Amino acid sequence: MGLLSAIFGNGKPEENQQEKQTQKNFEILKYDGIRAHNMNQLAYAAKCLEQASALRDDAETLQYLADTYVKLQRTDDARTTLDKLTGLEPDNIQGYLFLANVCFAQEDYDGMDKACQKAIKLDESNAHAYYLAARAAHGLHNDLQAIVMATKAITQDESFLSAYLLRAEVLWSMKQAKETLEDLDYILNANPEEEDALLLKSTVKATLGETDEAYRCLELVMETNPFNEKAYLLKGELLCGQKAYGKAIELYTEALELMPQNATFYQERGRVRLLEGDKNGSLEDLKKAIELNPESESQINGTFDNQDTPSGTQNPASIY
Repeated sequence: MGLLSAIFGNGKPEENQQEKQTQKNFEILKYDGIRAHNMNQLAYAAKCLEQASALRDDAETLQYLADTYVKLQRTDDARTTLDKLTGLEPDNIQGYLFLANVCFAQEDYDGMDKACQKAIKLDESNAHAYYLAARAAHGLHNDLQAIVMATKAITQDESFLSAYLLRAEVLWSMKQAKETLEDLDYILNANPEEEDALLLKSTVKATLGETDEAYRCLELVMETNPFNEKAYLLKGELLCGQKAYGKAIELYTEALELMPQNATFYQERGRVRLLEGDKNGSLEDLKKAIELNPESESQINGTFDNQDTPSGTQNPASIY
């Protein structure tokens, strides 16, 4: 048989040659696609990887193709590709976690939870799978389950600060101030400059009437990152709550010096100017906000329709 194989080959020459050419084309397309992906040439990467995956069922090609689709904001295509990947490799934990993240981007929390549960079944010690399951549960408004899953993530990895932050956010949505602050303090002991933890702590402290501590947290955020929009908005809310309208206007003016294209700051400064009785200044700011972000007009009208205004002052919603 060895002699016959040497003389005649193991198969038809044309079929062997065609198979070799298909494999060669697949490898060229795959590695050209991966190279383009890594160089951020995403449209070309997608084209190459699509053609490669049409030639061969290959997990690595599908992973790169899904990631390319995500970067192109083609989440439906990414999800279809990941469904194919997990069908090809049903034990691929990373594939399920990737799928869970895509479902999160689509706000499909039920699909996200199903992907997480498959990952957890494959590896009950995977902290990230529990964390994503907690995010899915929170999205499904099952906050008790979210706390359970976040706690399991922390049990598997005590240094998982994102899991502590998520649990704190869920606890605060349930108005559990004491437990929320315990998680936030754990995070801030590990990383004193964690912006999201400081922002949430500021909100909790303000609600508890501890405004000095609330201001301190916001000032730490702004020192670390002067471009954190949420810090300015929260501080502005605190100042307005204390009827310190002049200081709030100064705050938003400073913010606009750093971020002059920020429509939200113009909108908020216009709202505060109205509260102070400056109708012309308010109108100027609100027009600028709409100029920078035309979609904000409906938001502005909705906000100001519900805004208490000083006696005798026209509501800006009626100006437009």
